[in-house]
Amino acid sequence: MASGEGTGDSKAAAAVRESGMGVQEAELCLDLTSCQLHDLSEVEIPPTLEELDLTANRLAAVDPRIGHLPRLRKISFRQNLLDDDAVAPLFTWDAIAGLQEIVLRDNKLTKIPDASIFKGLLVFDVSFNELSSLNGLSKVSSTVKELYVSKNEVPKMEELEHFHALEMLELGSNRLRVMENLENLTNLQELWLGRNRIRTINLCGLKSIKKISLQSNRLTSMNGLQECVALEELYLSHNGIQKMEGLSMLQNLRVLDVSSNKLTAIEDIEPLTRLEDLWLNDNQIPSLSGIESALSGSREKLTTIYLERNPCAKTPNYSSTLKEIFPNLEQIDSDMLA
Repeated sequence: MASGEGTGDSKAAAAVRESGMGVQEAELCLDLTSCQLHDLSEVEIPPTLEELDLTANRLAAVDPRIGHLPRLRKISFRQNLLDDDAVAPLFTWDAIAGLQEIVLRDNKLTKIPDASIFKGLLVFDVSFNELSSLNGLSKVSSTVKELYVSKNEVPKMEELEHFHALEMLELGSNRLRVMENLENLTNLQELWLGRNRIRTINLCGLKSIKKISLQSNRLTSMNGLQECVALEELYLSHNGIQKMEGLSMLQNLRVLDVSSNKLTAIEDIEPLTRLEDLWLNDNQIPSLSGIESALSGSREKLTTIYLERNPCAKTPNYSSTLKEIFPNLEQIDSDMLA
């Protein structure tokens, strides 16, 4: 008989052996990632479980025994075959109301399930599904710190106002056109909105945010970032931005990606003394003339600069010139420096 077949607890036991977990640890955490399970009928589910990972299986239903795990805090159904009806029971079992992390990423959901029984939820992930709106988020607990709804068909930012504790919001790869309803997210640290249809930056007064991604949108200006004084990482590649502006106030900025835009000059970042990574490749910057002055504030700090596929990259002794100006460079385009 092949290993992992036959007895009721064989798959769970095999998973424990492969992971190197001890018995006590296995009774708290069960990892059945990539076991190609169509159901859990041959798996023993310890009643003491605190974490259950069912990532990358073939599950089309939620085993009812999961509803009898009062200590369960984390569950992942990532990359399965669950539709709306299949997950509905999960959100009715009071015994698991203490769940703190629910991952339903990469399934077949068309709507956000009613998560109102989970009063202490911290992580909620419904990315890579077939959601056509954010309707239903209003019933998700205000305790959530990380919310993932990327790669769906969402056209509007809504039902977000109550997430006062939210620190990370991922809405990339949707159909969003407007940044809105962010005013109450005063604890937000990271905002990921890449691959949408946004034309204008509107942070709705947020000042504590540290990471923003608006890559692959329809921006023509970077105005709207001036008050984000805590910002450390800014990703604006693959837009139609023509001018660097509104950046001089961002004194904490370490990473700036404005590659694949329509820039013709390096501007408004002279005062940025903490800048380490600067991505300017695939723009229209004509020459290296003035670059030392434009980056004088970060001259000693800068370790990475990308200027590939700009006219200036054809300058004779291009790499050595940059290395001479910026003594601590480790990365110039795709060439690692010694």
